[in-house]
Amino acid sequence: MPELAISAEKVGFLIEKTREFDVKEQVSDPDSGSNGADDNMIDVLEDNGADSVVREITGFINAMTEDERTDLVALMRLGRGDGTIEEWADLRREIVEARDRHVAKTLLGEPLISDYLAEGLDEFGLPWTDERTMPV
Repeated sequence: MPELAISAEKVGFLIEKTREFDVKEQVSDPDSGSNGADDNMIDVLEDNGADSVVREITGFINAMTEDERTDLVALMRLGRGDGTIEEWADLRREIVEARDRHVAKTLLGEPLISDYLAEGLDEFGLPWTDERTMPV
């Protein structure tokens, strides 16, 4: 079994945060002037480009080591079915060769990122919980 450079706790934190991001939708009322309490806080689910969750995820990923970011992308690809656990070294090598400088943007552009990360951890036999997690 290969060894991960990123902890399951960090991946769990990102799963939780990307699920918060995944529920965002396009702006439905761009000229809304109503009070959030009056419209049941529906604007909070709109992606207006100034999303604090995106900034938090991006900052968290950018603070990781290169090996952690490589494993994070490899976990996503493993969970997506781009390879098997036996092909882990090949997945990592492809990611390193691609030299993606915008890992956070790449991952946030993947519609099912939270599910793929969870499935990737599952391939390693590493659990994560749906409970609130904090990065370690």
